[in-house]
Amino acid sequence: MSIPKPLVQLNQTFIVVTVLMGIFINDLILFFPFFIGAYTLQTRQNPVILFGKRFLKKPLDRYTPKDHEQQLFNQWIATICLGLSIIFFFTGWSELLGYVFSIMVVASASMALTGFCIGCVIRYRYMMWKHKRVHS
Repeated sequence: MSIPKPLVQLNQTFIVVTVLMGIFINDLILFFPFFIGAYTLQTRQNPVILFGKRFLKKPLDRYTPKDHEQQLFNQWIATICLGLSIIFFFTGWSELLGYVFSIMVVASASMALTGFCIGCVIRYRYMMWKHKRVHS
């Protein structure tokens, strides 16, 4: 199963924009990408991607495919980091850590938009480690 690249990029842009708004405008905005991420992980369907499908001009199979499982893995990372950011911002434990986790999400989604996927590297390394462990 795959997702057309423009829809993956739409989701990455959504994450970058909403998290930046959360950092610079109001911390409460961070709940929006967090809940979208949590919903996506629960249902395996991303509302941003589903919304964006209607604007694609070509059939879905005409776009560069991106692996659905990899996108879910990336969504896990982003959602966990956003959750930690929200916890740090709203419990008062460490506002600095709230910013650190938010900025990590913005940085990784921004880099993915330029073509380098940190989540892909992490997942690949994990899968290789698992493979070596089983076959050693």
